[in-house]
Amino acid sequence: MPSRIDLRLLFRFGLCLLFRPLLCVGIAIGISAAEGVRPNVIFILADDLGWADLSCYGSRFHRTPNLDQLARDGMKFTQAYAACSVCSPTRASILTGKYPARLHLTDWLPGRPDMASQKLSRPTIRQQLPLEEITLAEALQSAGYITAHIGKWHLGGKGFEPTRQGFDLNMAGDEAGSPRSYFAPFQRNGRFMPGLENAPDGEYLTDRVTAEAEKFIEQNRARPFFLYLAHYAVHIPLKAKAEFVAHYSAAKGGFQTNAIYAAMLESVDEGIGRIMGKLKETGLSERTIVIFTSDNGGLATLEGPNTPATSNAPLREGKGYPYEGGIREPLLVSWPGVIKPGAVSMAPVCSIDFFPTLLELCGVAKPAPVDGVSFSTILRDPAAVLPERALFWHYPHYSNQGGKPNGAIRRGDWKLIEYFENERLELFHVSDDISESKNLALEKPEVAASLRTELANWRKAVGAQMPAANPGYRPPHENAGGSIALHARDAEVHGAQLRYEPIPRKNTLGFWVRAEDWASWEFETARPGRFEVELLHGCGNGSGGSEVKVAVADQELVFTVKETGGFQNFVRRSIGQIDLSKSGRYSISVRPIRKPGLAVMDLREITLKRL
Repeated sequence: MPSRIDLRLLFRFGLCLLFRPLLCVGIAIGISAAEGVRPNVIFILADDLGWADLSCYGSRFHRTPNLDQLARDGMKFTQAYAACSVCSPTRASILTGKYPARLHLTDWLPGRPDMASQKLSRPTIRQQLPLEEITLAEALQSAGYITAHIGKWHLGGKGFEPTRQGFDLNMAGDEAGSPRSYFAPFQRNGRFMPGLENAPDGEYLTDRVTAEAEKFIEQNRARPFFLYLAHYAVHIPLKAKAEFVAHYSAAKGGFQTNAIYAAMLESVDEGIGRIMGKLKETGLSERTIVIFTSDNGGLATLEGPNTPATSNAPLREGKGYPYEGGIREPLLVSWPGVIKPGAVSMAPVCSIDFFPTLLELCGVAKPAPVDGVSFSTILRDPAAVLPERALFWHYPHYSNQGGKPNGAIRRGDWKLIEYFENERLELFHVSDDISESKNLALEKPEVAASLRTELANWRKAVGAQMPAANPGYRPPHENAGGSIALHARDAEVHGAQLRYEPIPRKNTLGFWVRAEDWASWEFETARPGRFEVELLHGCGNGSGGSEVKVAVADQELVFTVKETGGFQNFVRRSIGQIDLSKSGRYSISVRPIRKPGLAVMDLREITLKRL
């Protein structure tokens, strides 16, 4: 029986025989203009761009006139998803049509190492896109397309480059997840980004990859081509042209205020205009499918200088989280003469769907069963309906942004999130609650149970890898001064609405609108002793008066919450002392006794100070 890699080669050269009898040797680069009846494909992928970042998706701060024009000329999707809340898995799903869980490539590469603070250990994942997988580039290449990868790859290093995965040309792509430099020279520690060794000092990376894309279009105007332009922008480190940053420094735009990020996006948008202009100049506009999307949600938490990058409001959270802000993406598709200008689709589609969709539009046979489904019927008719199905996510990792191991499923308007640390379920009706503000798991237990079973069955079917208990786990413990800090991000929440809110201006346990909800922490002490208990909390005007019980080691401290002038106006307060008679591991809980106002409080931290 032939191996999977043999089957891949048979497919490649078999399709070559089927579609291009004269092009069975080498790569298909000699097609005459008369044969170029298949549409060209330009797939433009932004990095870490949020759903709400474009003007045509509601941003009042960012300037995206060319992307807005792309939306007017083609179709805008309002419920498009990435297959993962971080980059490499989504990129793998685009190129293969398969869920990252099936590929065992479920985190950014190489991934975040396990830490002692984590209750679970991550599974061992593949460190590159396997060569035996048939990529979109290989399928199109075998049908006579010339193929180019320009920009970020992040799916493997030496031996797993784009040119080993069906791309005739690679510019700037290697194993790196962020650019070696946003300004020329494009190198770090003497190592250059592939193909960018010669560049004028100060050239901006986004401009350079756009120029390379224009060059590729010009040189291949007489043959069908697939151009995969994967921008490094708007990924950290945030760097932009000074003149663009100046445009935004005094601007106002609601939740979005980051001038550097806005300037980076403006360069991406400017590049879109240049590419569309090149298609018009070469007469290729009506023969070219243009797709623009992102690989995960916008970075809405602190992760290096000048962050958070953006706000995904009204969506909840961002990159690294299973909520809509982490996985819902802008998606624009243009094909003049085929896609009706100004069309809008509310169909839930996913990055796994690009593979079958583009092959169908290009008249190329799908090589093997994939997880995605074609949405070509929707592109031709916005009123068309896709077959009923569920969408799945699997992230058995801790993200750099604070997300914890989880899985998720969306079926119809229902979305369920399951956290693997404690099997906590969160259920949302996303069409009525786009912000995922009301967890309905306790109100709709039958819906939650059904979706949980379906999610578990899917994991089994695709061979999803699960995290395991971390043998080196160690909860918060005493620092050199003898204090133990219990931060909101480390809390285990119980109930329906209480949650950790990671955005920097909050960084707290919030939405404490139910007296039944409570929180707990584990911690360790090095030796017995007496500790003073301090809270860092906030309470809005009119919501004071809640009675709260703090319990640890059969001891209870009861206090009344006082107003602080705002839920995010945090005040440190001592509520009493506790005695811990031995060293070791303890659990502390915070439970409301009664709640007369809108919410109990926001709680950012508990500190146990040794006396």
